Amino acid sequence: MANKMAIQDENIVWHPHAVTRADREAQHGHQGAVLWFTGLSGSGKSTVAGALEQALFSLGISTYLLDGDNVRHGLCRDLGFSDDHRRENIRRVGEVAKLMVDAGQLVLTAFISPHRAERDMVRQLLDEGQFIEVFVDTPLAVCEARDPKGLYKKARAGELKNFTGIDSVYESPEAADIHLDGEQLVTHLVPQLLAELRRRGIINP
Repeated sequence: MANKMAIQDENIVWHPHAVTRADREAQHGHQGAVLWFTGLSGSGKSTVAGALEQALFSLGISTYLLDGDNVRHGLCRDLGFSDDHRRENIRRVGEVAKLMVDAGQLVLTAFISPHRAERDMVRQLLDEGQFIEVFVDTPLAVCEARDPKGLYKKARAGELKNFTGIDSVYESPEAADIHLDGEQLVTHLVPQLLAELRRRGIINP
């Protein structure tokens, strides 16, 4: 089996396309990049990312939001929540995001992605400056008080295992590209993100 797999790998060739990422970015009028939102469940990742998607769309930006729950309904429906499965979940999402960046899109992702190594793995898939780690920094007590899906209640009752922040570790970014105060209103956070995207030259001033 190993030899057969090796032969198959040798026969897989990367095919460059006549239309490049630069061509697509020029057509869109902005750069392709990934804003990788990370934080605890209930931190506000999906809410902020969704509000930013709306703001970008209204500006004519070609954008798409990859949400953790949505991806697990399809692309990653076969995965659980062990460390190995979490790693594979993030690997798949990283590869999809890479393809979308190559299409010249500004991709937003909202995943707990609790381990630094997995987030760094996705960063390595992309060119310099294309991966922007956004840490939605919200204290565990605040996330647990919000508990929009009732998951913390289930985790505390022992009904939900390997839940990040309770019986599974969350490794906060050591040097996030963008650090957001998750206790602020979304209406305050979205302008901060737009300003940072303009400062980086990803979208036009």
